[in-house]
Amino acid sequence: MSHGFSGRSMKNHSVLGQAAVCITDQMADLAAWDGSSCDPLTRKTTLTCTMGPSDWDVETLVKMINQGLNIARFNFSHGDFESHSKCLANLKEALKQCPGKHVAVMLDTKGPEIRSGFFAAGGKVELEAGQDLILTTDYSFKGDAHKIACTYPKLPQSVKPGSIILMADGTVNLEVVECYEDSVKTRVLNHAIIGERKNMNLPGVRVDLPCIGEKEANDILNWGLPNGIDFISASFVQHGDDIRGLRKLMGEAGKNVQIISKIESTEGLRNFDDILEASDAIMIARGDLGMEMPPEKVFLAQKMMTARCNLAGKPVITATQMLESMIENPRPTRAEVSDVADAVLDGTDGVMLSGEAANGKFPVNAISIQRRICESAESVIDYDSLYLRIREAVMNQHPEGLPVAESICSNAVALASEVDASLILALSQTGSTSRLLGKYRPRQQILCVTDNKHAVAHTAVARGILPFQVESLQDTETVIAKALEYAKSVGLVKVGDKVVAVHGIKENTAGATNMMEVVYVE
Repeated sequence: MSHGFSGRSMKNHSVLGQAAVCITDQMADLAAWDGSSCDPLTRKTTLTCTMGPSDWDVETLVKMINQGLNIARFNFSHGDFESHSKCLANLKEALKQCPGKHVAVMLDTKGPEIRSGFFAAGGKVELEAGQDLILTTDYSFKGDAHKIACTYPKLPQSVKPGSIILMADGTVNLEVVECYEDSVKTRVLNHAIIGERKNMNLPGVRVDLPCIGEKEANDILNWGLPNGIDFISASFVQHGDDIRGLRKLMGEAGKNVQIISKIESTEGLRNFDDILEASDAIMIARGDLGMEMPPEKVFLAQKMMTARCNLAGKPVITATQMLESMIENPRPTRAEVSDVADAVLDGTDGVMLSGEAANGKFPVNAISIQRRICESAESVIDYDSLYLRIREAVMNQHPEGLPVAESICSNAVALASEVDASLILALSQTGSTSRLLGKYRPRQQILCVTDNKHAVAHTAVARGILPFQVESLQDTETVIAKALEYAKSVGLVKVGDKVVAVHGIKENTAGATNMMEVVYVE
């Protein structure tokens, strides 16, 4: 279900749409420029940025943190342990200059990818439309304009005559003519000039490569876990067993690391429900997904995945080419702005910048504009009607009734609206209570009060949740009083405001949420 999920069900279909929105009838007000300053206490959508040469110095990181950076993404498709460690050290130094701010660390795996090989003469080669091109699985072969190596040894067994192969982000289209034992004959469908080591996609083909290979395991076990990462973003996940295998690989050392599955292939789409069940969160990686399926269908896949994540109460990040033009330009295209806003209205928990932050000319400006778009989209959502839609959809999914904890959280969101509360407090060891509250998309921010540093970090991926760490959750009354003092000190509430607090009778017991109350700020 998405923000616009009506709760109605049709056989083999979900009824989707955007959130109900409330906008002014005054065109002058609508057109007024509002270069709002950053207030991370009011924004709900989370911001993830990729680390790279453009943004990994301390000064730039401080500016990005002050613009609302929630998650720093370390892309292990590039760089080595030394460069990533230097960037992580800079991030920690930047955080020292931003007291009270939290930034979680995400390791994004390289994953199973297919690439073309090297050329005998180096440089680039020119391909003409209509010519034949041989793709060989002998990766030691140094190619030319008529024969190129590729990294996928099972290519001849995976494709068939008529199959389409895309190279270099789709700039080269090849049609398979004939398959041999260790090579494939293709016909070039368009003129192009390409360089070495370009990515290759096989639309509609199940690629028989492991999600977590030798490189991925080494990156996770020998860099990620020793450096205390908070999230692993697993690339090219094709089924739930990929995630279950990753958890087994990490073992006890990775028990506090949450796994975000990247959906980048039609195989991942086919197995989405199993992947969602096995994962802590989902990333909609639209780049490779748009190569694997017709581009005009990507928006449908995005809405479907967002809806199912929302209904499951699991965070979803929308990624790839959100503000792509800002790699070179100081302002985004209007289509990009609408893309980001629509993702927020559809129910995404977070949005991500890739090349815009890592290699772009304007990384700080990019996150600033991304933030402002999210805030503008959030400001027009009709949260009361949104809650009713979500509630109806969830009840349709649970005809036998809701679990106690979820029922408490659902009703707490309704109560917060009815009494016009300024804040919702969630006392939670693991953060699960705050995520359940967030599932129902309250207008109010959720303050996750926890004694667990990992729960603090994991709030970075979920929409509308702010962390507040205490030494202990013992003595509920005292903990609530401390949380209210903190909320008052940072401007979340003021004297006389009403706050809805959600907690359990059994203190320090995970999953024991069964109480809600209204408290007044004194």
